[in-house]
Amino acid sequence: MNKQDTLDILKKIQAGEVSPENALLKLRFEPFEDLGYAKVDHHRELRRGIPEVIYGAKKTPEQITGIAGAMLDKGQQLILITRLSPEAAEAVEKSLPLKYHKVAQIGVIGEMPQPSGIGKIVIATGGTSDMPVAEEAALTAEALGNEVVRLYDVGVAGFHRLLSNLDVIMNAQVIVSIAGMEGALTSVIGGLADCPVIGVPTSIGYGASFGGVAALLSMLNSCASGVSVVNIDNGFGAGYLASIINHQRR
Repeated sequence: MNKQDTLDILKKIQAGEVSPENALLKLRFEPFEDLGYAKVDHHRELRRGIPEVIYGAKKTPEQITGIAGAMLDKGQQLILITRLSPEAAEAVEKSLPLKYHKVAQIGVIGEMPQPSGIGKIVIATGGTSDMPVAEEAALTAEALGNEVVRLYDVGVAGFHRLLSNLDVIMNAQVIVSIAGMEGALTSVIGGLADCPVIGVPTSIGYGASFGGVAALLSMLNSCASGVSVVNIDNGFGAGYLASIINHQRR
């Protein structure tokens, strides 16, 4: 149930079309739906402004289909499924109108909304190898109603590539900086931009990068103010947070 659904119930009570008792009964049954293997949180959009997103990893195609079907039955217009393998996506597509984005490993059911954020979210990566995490962040942000600008392969090994895009950096409302190796890109962008910067360390790099731990520690120790950091490879979390920032109008 979203905010509009709740508002419609309240208006019906006001108009005398629904009794308070019947409205209360409806609201009590709405918070979540128990499917046995999952408790689908239908009230999340009402509480948080953003509906529940399905984390696809380790779920069977049948479980994903059941959860998504329950959401559709309750009127959810757009469903995002993250970390969805190609094999699971192929199985889900047999039952639901899924659009699969292979690089990001994201499945989308429904139409992407028009941007409603204050400004632009810039997604920047240190290298091309960071693109799967970047696309997860970008598609998440777009699904949540944001205009996204992609700025890929602008890492510090070729610093001039970033400097040639200073206009993009300076006009961003939020920047998601994604990098592996030593994760230096986030500190550099944090020292240039006048907006919030969200660092995403990736597991890209040679042995001493420790699967992204080196980049994580580097970003956490950034001397640039205004930088926050999410977990290793967490493009979804970064895109989600960037959307919240980009919709803060008060």
